[in-house]
Amino acid sequence: MFTINTTGGNFILHGIDKKIKIEIMELFRKALPVLLSLATISLSACASRSGPEVYHDPNFDFGSVRIVAVLPFENLTKEPLASSRVRDVFMNTLLSTGAIYVIPSGEVARGMSRAGVEKATALASEDTIKLGGLVKANAVIAGVVREYGEVHSGATNSSVISISVQMIETQTGRVVWTASSTRGGITAADRLFGGGGRPMDDLTREAVIEVLNKLF
Repeated sequence: MFTINTTGGNFILHGIDKKIKIEIMELFRKALPVLLSLATISLSACASRSGPEVYHDPNFDFGSVRIVAVLPFENLTKEPLASSRVRDVFMNTLLSTGAIYVIPSGEVARGMSRAGVEKATALASEDTIKLGGLVKANAVIAGVVREYGEVHSGATNSSVISISVQMIETQTGRVVWTASSTRGGITAADRLFGGGGRPMDDLTREAVIEVLNKLF
């Protein structure tokens, strides 16, 4: 029979010989990094589920938006198809809500050509107004794909996606809504236990749903 006291913040073992005391303290010393890692994993999991940064124009009536044009997303990644893949998921997910009609990408491309718009993420107010009149949209949505694909840290790898989107109304050309989301990435659990990351399709859908949940 033995007891453990924690007087003064120190572990004191009674009723067992010195050799066993040393073995117990050695086991505790070895277990401490694992316990700290598990705590870090818990904090990391909470952080990965935190909501995206969002801006809503308090003076804009979002209920008036019935038709939108989703412009080609800007691609800041090394994956050449990242922006088109994310845009397709975004358009389909937005359309599936039934709340807004999303203009087909071909019509958007023709409207941009007629309006003389070359880069969707660098729209001047007058360009937005002109484009909106050509495609008959209440608003346009522009986006940026900042990260997409596999990331590495030492021997650990995982998948990550990071996107930012904004809505611009076509009457005045002002930004009325912005949101961003990052999903995936290398966590403490990946470093501790290994793993190749989640499928990009799943992460993309989650990121898109996360930002759209902040629209309405």
